[in-house]
Amino acid sequence: MMKDQTALVTGAASGLGLVIAKKLAAEGVWVALLDLYGRSGQLEEMRTAFSGCGEAFVVDITREEEVRGVVDEVIAKRGRIDILVNSAGITGETNRRSHETRTEDLRLVFDVNFMGSYYTSKYVLPGMAAQGYGRILHIASIAGKEGNAGMVAYSASKAAVIAMAKVQGKEYAGTGVTVNALAPAVVRTPLVDAMPAEQVKYMTDKIPMQRCGTLEEVTGMVVYIVSPQNSFTTGFTFDLSGGRATY
Repeated sequence: MMKDQTALVTGAASGLGLVIAKKLAAEGVWVALLDLYGRSGQLEEMRTAFSGCGEAFVVDITREEEVRGVVDEVIAKRGRIDILVNSAGITGETNRRSHETRTEDLRLVFDVNFMGSYYTSKYVLPGMAAQGYGRILHIASIAGKEGNAGMVAYSASKAAVIAMAKVQGKEYAGTGVTVNALAPAVVRTPLVDAMPAEQVKYMTDKIPMQRCGTLEEVTGMVVYIVSPQNSFTTGFTFDLSGGRATY
């Protein structure tokens, strides 16, 4: 159903973004892989891995002009963009109460988590609306629904992402474009592995299933959300929290 469609995936060099990109490619989707590619050799590895089914683009999603440029470049190359998955994200400094946080850290987290998703959706939406089809998925977090103590920047930025999905879902509901969010609980990724152990325990202790989510569970849900079958749900935040959130 998605064969030969074109997708943009942010944060595609590792973690959720990488496994989502691989899953979409396996479904026959051509994937534009957006990331900074900071590790030596990483860009070349991605170009090799996705040869024939995608292309890696070095993009700082916190810079609006870079985002606009890569969207224009992909449209020029492929003719259209059908899918956008915003999976780039950072936690910022964690395990700190609000008065202990640094303002510059909070701004950076918002720039990556919220502004990056805002820029990408801002520039793909006109084309999607004009072609009468599109699927946008903003990867949010359970922290955006409930708030995680010690993570004010991350929690607030993901709450903003959820609110944006609600707004955009309503704004484009009559165009054939759906815009949704996904709010996972803690999932084992490099992002989580880099967090303090006590912060991870705090989050997993809240999950009734008493475990982290898996990357396979995330990608299975993502593929459905951005598929043609998901045609009557928009502005919604899908749950993937092991029973932590029931709303």
